[in-house]
Amino acid sequence: MTIYLDNAATAFPKPGPVCDAVDRTMRQLTTNPGRGGHHLSLEAARLVFETREAVARFFGVADSSRIVFTSSATEAINLALFGLLNPGDRVVTTSMEHNAMIRPLRALADRGVEVIRVPADPAGITTLSAIIEACEKKPRMLAMSHCSNVTGTLQDIGTIGPWCRRNDILLLVDAAQSAGLFPINVQEMCIDLLAASGHKGLMGPPGTGFLFVRKGLDVRPLVYGGTGVLSDSDRQPDELPERLESGSLNTIGLAGLKAAIEFIEKEGFERVRSYEKALLHQLLTGLGKIAGVTLYGPEDLEIHGGAVSFTLESIEPATLGFRLDREYGICCRTGLHCAPDAHRTIGTYPEGTVRVSPGYFNTGEEIDRFLFALRELASEVRGL
Repeated sequence: MTIYLDNAATAFPKPGPVCDAVDRTMRQLTTNPGRGGHHLSLEAARLVFETREAVARFFGVADSSRIVFTSSATEAINLALFGLLNPGDRVVTTSMEHNAMIRPLRALADRGVEVIRVPADPAGITTLSAIIEACEKKPRMLAMSHCSNVTGTLQDIGTIGPWCRRNDILLLVDAAQSAGLFPINVQEMCIDLLAASGHKGLMGPPGTGFLFVRKGLDVRPLVYGGTGVLSDSDRQPDELPERLESGSLNTIGLAGLKAAIEFIEKEGFERVRSYEKALLHQLLTGLGKIAGVTLYGPEDLEIHGGAVSFTLESIEPATLGFRLDREYGICCRTGLHCAPDAHRTIGTYPEGTVRVSPGYFNTGEEIDRFLFALRELASEVRGL
């Protein structure tokens, strides 16, 4: 029996309605949305619009045209950064970022953008006071993750966002690890740009993501081409979302994303979060009782997302993860998790950690089986 505990990478399994929507769309509606006047093209365009409306509703966006669909949170982050920053601009970020943020910022730094990193504390928390200090020389943008993919640490965007708005600093939030796990309202949190993936906490298909762009921001496209509108012009349209959505959209994936959001809404967001929090509590409590285990990240469940990182004394994370997979059928993630700076911050570079991340379709029994397996391996290591 396989136990999947890598939901921070991608949620698995997907809800039944998501699989049904993908299958139905693949069989009945693999037509190009908005690229024709026939009824199948119009029906596909309607599906895309309904998905855009669902995303906007879920994240407190008043105008769904401000939702731009992408293939991933990574693409959305690149779109925001390269679309707004210019040589000579200053951008502040944190030491807890994923390579999806680190690498485009490095590329921009090579082009003359000044990048300042704010150090987080050992639990991965970046305080507002540290951000204010880094912003003494006013930056164009603060670009940061909402929730760490390494420690699960939730940053206080509800406080940081209003401060940025008052000081006329653009706020780009990477919500890849928080979308679907924590409530996000872009209006209340004063978020200017929100990048998220559809396949993690939202439980949608891979190959889906979006960027929210606040009204008044003129983001340069990353890709230029056909949009289905203004076809007589060789210039890219000015209006969203078409300005930033060249090429054929992933109608099949978006059908699944719509079904995923509707599934969470039907189940009840608080119910989903409460269940996942209970699994998280069971996991952290059990790990804390195993001799030789070191846990990383916050102790407070209210600011702890789905990712739990730990190490076991005298055994490398890669070896431990391999044995959990091969001997116990437990799927987890090991190493640096594409976030080397985060591991430098918590003191686990270069070996990294073992990361386990339960999801809505895991059970308490599966968590118990994981803890049993880890206790056996820990006892073996101590015996040796």
